[in-house]
Amino acid sequence: MSYRKLTLATVLFAISAVALVFSFRLSADPSAAAADQSQSIVQTSPPSEFDTHHDLSPPLFSIPPAPRQPGFLIHDHERLPRPASSASSDPVVQRQIGQASAPTTSTNFDGIGDGVAGFSVNSAPPDTNGDVGPNHYVETVNTDFAIYNKSGALVYGPVPINTLWSGFGGGCQSNNDGDPVVVYDRMADRWIISQFSVSTTPYLQCVAVSQTANPTGSWYRYSFSYTNFPDYPKMGVWPDAYYITFNMFSNGGNNFAGATVCAYDRSKMLLGQAATQQCFNTSTTYGGLLPAHLTGATLPPAGSPNYVLGLGATSSTLAFWKFHVDWNTPSNSTFTGPTSLSVASYSEACGSSGTCIPQSGTTQTLDSLSDRLMYRLAYRNFGDHESLVTNHAVTAGSSVGVRWYEIRTPSTTPTIFQQGTYAPDSNYRWMGSIAMDQAGNMALGYSTSSSSLHPQINYTGRLSTSASGVMDQGEGTIINGAGSQSGSGLSRWGDYSSMSVDPSDDCTFWYTNEYIPSNGAFNWRTRIGSFKFASCGGGTPTPTPTPTVTPNPSATPTPTATVNPSPTPTPTPTPCGRSGCGPSPTPTPTPTATIAPSPTPTPTPTPTPIIVPSPTPTIAPSATPTPTPTPTATATPSATPTPTPTPTPTPTATPGIVNGGFETGTLSGWTNSAGTASVVAGGHSGTYAARVGSTSPTNGDSTISQTFTAPAAGGQLTFWYKMTCPDTVTYDWAAATLRDNTTGTTTTILPNVCATNNTWVQISANLTASHSYTLTLLSHDDNYVGDATYTMFDDVVIGAPQSGGIVNGGFEAGSLSSWTSAGTTSIIAGGHTGSYAARVGSTNPTNGDSSISQTFIAPSGNTQVSFWYKMTCPDSVRYDWATATLRDNTTGTTTTILPRVCATSSTWVQNSASITAGHSYTLTLVSHDDNYVGDATYTLFDDVTTQ
Repeated sequence: MSYRKLTLATVLFAISAVALVFSFRLSADPSAAAADQSQSIVQTSPPSEFDTHHDLSPPLFSIPPAPRQPGFLIHDHERLPRPASSASSDPVVQRQIGQASAPTTSTNFDGIGDGVAGFSVNSAPPDTNGDVGPNHYVETVNTDFAIYNKSGALVYGPVPINTLWSGFGGGCQSNNDGDPVVVYDRMADRWIISQFSVSTTPYLQCVAVSQTANPTGSWYRYSFSYTNFPDYPKMGVWPDAYYITFNMFSNGGNNFAGATVCAYDRSKMLLGQAATQQCFNTSTTYGGLLPAHLTGATLPPAGSPNYVLGLGATSSTLAFWKFHVDWNTPSNSTFTGPTSLSVASYSEACGSSGTCIPQSGTTQTLDSLSDRLMYRLAYRNFGDHESLVTNHAVTAGSSVGVRWYEIRTPSTTPTIFQQGTYAPDSNYRWMGSIAMDQAGNMALGYSTSSSSLHPQINYTGRLSTSASGVMDQGEGTIINGAGSQSGSGLSRWGDYSSMSVDPSDDCTFWYTNEYIPSNGAFNWRTRIGSFKFASCGGGTPTPTPTPTVTPNPSATPTPTATVNPSPTPTPTPTPCGRSGCGPSPTPTPTPTATIAPSPTPTPTPTPTPIIVPSPTPTIAPSATPTPTPTPTATATPSATPTPTPTPTPTPTATPGIVNGGFETGTLSGWTNSAGTASVVAGGHSGTYAARVGSTSPTNGDSTISQTFTAPAAGGQLTFWYKMTCPDTVTYDWAAATLRDNTTGTTTTILPNVCATNNTWVQISANLTASHSYTLTLLSHDDNYVGDATYTMFDDVVIGAPQSGGIVNGGFEAGSLSSWTSAGTTSIIAGGHTGSYAARVGSTNPTNGDSSISQTFIAPSGNTQVSFWYKMTCPDSVRYDWATATLRDNTTGTTTTILPRVCATSSTWVQNSASITAGHSYTLTLVSHDDNYVGDATYTLFDDVTTQ
C-alpha cells in the first residue's frame, strides 16, 4: 500500500482523493479482469538477482530506537481489478453459531496500540501481524514492532521497525513505510521481519533474519530492489526459500501491473551470506496472491514446490500455482499455473467499493478488503495428506461473512476438500485468518461489527471430526471493542490479521487483530489471545468419517452422555515426533463440492464414526497409563478423558551403558523406537556398529535409545558416529539428545548435521552422579530417491569425569578426528604451531561453504575459546569470506565470533570468544568460495583451545 503524510485538517480531503484514485484504477483496464487466464502455463528461467545490500546488525538492545515520523499517515488501499460478481445467495453459508462452546483464551493481552507502553498511533490501518515461537511472541504493526514473552510481558519495544536497519544505509534505514510481516521459521528456529521502503527509490523490500532463536539479539539484514511499486507483500516459510508475493504497480504506483511472486535464498540468509532472489509475474487478472506457509513439524515431501493461491478469474474459482526454485541452475526454476479450482460461487463483500462494514454510533463504514485472500495460506503435512487453508470476505445475504477453504492434494491435483461461509447471524465478519493444529482442528479469527456493535475480535473453529463445511465450535471473544472508528472519514481497517500455531505443543492457536478502545480516529489498539482445543495434544487423531451434511451447526452429531464402548478398539495413531504425525488409519471421505443449506438437522451418525479413546474395550479410571484419547464425535467434555497427556512409565534404568559397542551382533540393550536400525560389520573399534537408517531411502526418523543410570562418581558419556548424507541438513540429518530423567531436561548433544565422510567423529557429554538418563541416537531421511541417508554409531561408553574442552584442536593427529567436516577440507603440513593445520576450502575454486565443527563441553575454570586463522582471499567479502560461529547448546543461542572477512595475508590472526564452564558448545569454522575461476579462497585454522 502506498501512503501519504497528512495533518488532521487534511485527512477528510485525502480520503475523498483516495476514492477517486480507486475509481480510476478499477476502470483503467476493464478487459483485464474479464480476460480468460484459466489455462495453466509453465514459466521458466527467472532472473536471478543479488540482494542490494546485506550485513549483520548489533544486538537489538544496543541499538537506539529510530525516531518516529510526525503527523498522520493514511495507507491507501490499492484495490485490485476484479470481475463483477453476482448477488446470488451463497450456497455454503452457515447461518447458526455452533452448539459446542468455543475454547476460552489462556492468554489475552494488549499488543501494540495507542497509549500502550508509550506508543502513539500515527498511521492507519495498523496492518496487525504476529507470530509465535518457543519462548516469544513477536508483533508488527505499520510503524513499530514489539517482542513479548508468552505470558504477555513486554520484552522489547515497541520501537519503529526501521530501528532494525539502523546503520544499514539507504531506504531501509531512512524510511519506515510499513506493510510489515513477521514469521517464525520453525525449521531453523529463527525469526523473519520484513517491510517495504517505497517513499524513495529504488523501491526496496527490507528483510531481516534473526541470527539466533532469540529475537532480541542480532539480525542478518537484507534489501532487495524492484522497478515497480511492490505493494502488499506477504511471506511464507518453505524448506528451500522464503517466498513472498507482491501486488505490483507501475507508473509511480498508479497502474496495476499484476502480481509478482519471489523466492529468497533461505539457506544463504540463515547464514548472513549474499543471497539472490528469483521472481515470476502474473497477468493483471490476478492480485493478492498468498504463498504457502509451513506449519507443523512435518516438512513437505522432498522437492515439493511452494504453493501459491489467489482469487480466480471468476467469482466461482480460485487460482493455484506451483513455484519450484533451483538455486544452482535458475533456468530450471518453474512457475506453473494458474490451475483454476472451482468453488461455491460468491460475491465479494461490499461490492465494487469494498467498503460497507457498519459500526455502532457512527455512519462511517469500514473497508472489507474483499478483493483478495486474507493472510495466511497455512500449509500442514499430516503424513497421509497435505492441507492448505485460507479465507476471504464475501457477501452473506444482507451482511458479510468469512468464506474459508481446505485444499488437499496440492502436489498432484489440488482439490477443494471442504468449504463454508461463516455468517451465523446478521453481524458483519471480515478480516479473517485461519490455521490448523496437529490434530487437524481449525481455528478462524476475524473482526465482527454491526450498526449496534463496536468492532470486536472473535474466533471460532471446528474439530477434525466435525461435519464437513461447518465451524461448529461456538464463537469466542478475545476482546469486545469499546469504540468505533469515527471522525476524519477514516474507512481503512486491518489490512490483515494473523492466526498462528504454537510450535511448543503444535496445538495452541495465537491470534492478533485490531480494535478501538473509544470512539475516534487514529486511536486503534491491537490484542493478542491464545486458545486450544481439548482434543489436541496426543498426536494426529483418526479422522472420523462424516456423511454429506448441510452447512448448519445442527449438522453436528448430537453429544451423548456416555461413550459407546462396544466397537472394536481403534488403533492408536502414531505419535508425533520430529518427522511429524503418523498416518491416520481411517481417511476422511471427500465431501461434495457444494453443500446445500438446510435447516433440518442431520441425524446422529451410527456407531461407526465413534472413536473409543482407549485401546481397551472399556473406559474406566485406572492406574495404568493410557494413550492420549483421540477426539470423539459424540462425547461431551464430561465423558471425554482429560486432554492432559497421561504420563508414560519411565523406562527402567540400568547401571551404565549396555552393549554400547554392539559387539553382541544385535541391538540388545537398545530400543529401536522408530524407523530402521540394524547392526553391521565394521565399527569404530571391534567388529560391529549400529547403522541407524538404511542404504535405501527411508521415510522420517530412525532412532535407537537406551535408558541408563550414571555412576555414583558421575562421568562423561561418549560415542562415535560416521555418516552418509548426500543431501543437505534441510532434508536429512543425524542428531543425538540426552534426557536427564531425574531433572526432566533434555540436551541436544549432537545438533542436526549432514555430512558424508570416512572419518569417525566423537561426541561427549558430562553426566551428573546417579541421575537417570535416556540417550537417543537419530538419523533422518526424507525418502528422496538416490540420496539415502544413514548414520553409524559405535563405542557408546561412560568414562571417568572429564573437564571437557576441544579435542585435536591443533590437528596434530594428522587428521580431522573429532571434527565434523563439510564441503572441501583437509589437513596440511605447517601450522601456527606444531606440524599440522586444517585447510577449509581448496587451492582450486570450490562452490559454497566448506566447514569444520566440533561440539565440546567448556571445562571448569575456562572462560574463553580461541583459534588462529590465516586466509587466502583474492576477491571481496561480497563473494568470498571466512567466518566462525559459536553455538551455546545449553542456552540455544548462536554468536558470530568471526564476522565475514576476506583478506590475503601471511600472518596468523587469533580470534576468541567467551564461554561458560559446563555449557555444551558447537564451534563452526567456515570458508566460503564462489567458485569463480582464478580466485580460489581457502582458510587455514589451527590451535583451537579453551582456556
